[in-house]
Amino acid sequence: MMEDEGLDCLDLLEETPGTLRGLMRELSHEDAAWKPAPDRFSVAEVLAHLSHSEGHCYRMRVDRFLNEEMPEFEPDDAQMYLDLYREADAEDSFDHFEEQRDTNMDFLRTLPRAAGERRAMHKEAGEITLQQMLHEWAMHDLGHIRQIAELVRARMHWRQAGTLGESYKLRP
Repeated sequence: MMEDEGLDCLDLLEETPGTLRGLMRELSHEDAAWKPAPDRFSVAEVLAHLSHSEGHCYRMRVDRFLNEEMPEFEPDDAQMYLDLYREADAEDSFDHFEEQRDTNMDFLRTLPRAAGERRAMHKEAGEITLQQMLHEWAMHDLGHIRQIAELVRARMHWRQAGTLGESYKLRP
């Protein structure tokens, strides 16, 4: 993207739903609900988290960056919302996430590059810009893409690879 065309990271953020859809293509409802350990997330729970974060963290913050002078943000903690994620349906969560992401990308693409310099105070990170938050949003997406990819590897391919899979160190 050319520097004067708009905000950074929007192409990556726009591609996230397609990347996730590809990873989920072969998962059944049971596969999406599978957890590698009681204290780990399932694909369905990760998708519920992404859906929740899209509106209740990221879009809310974008709106506050644009409508307030130096808004103050609390840290976002997925652990606070575990009850919301526990019984989530992967497909419903993904559909809601995808709708929100489409709406958010349509909006973000209307903003000039200068909007990225809007500032806020994050209670853990200190003063941040909207552009920095967009980079963190991209990192958040990529981390959960990696997490879902590891869950798919472990659930769908590791055991089925037989002895060829024995040398892989999975961390789903």
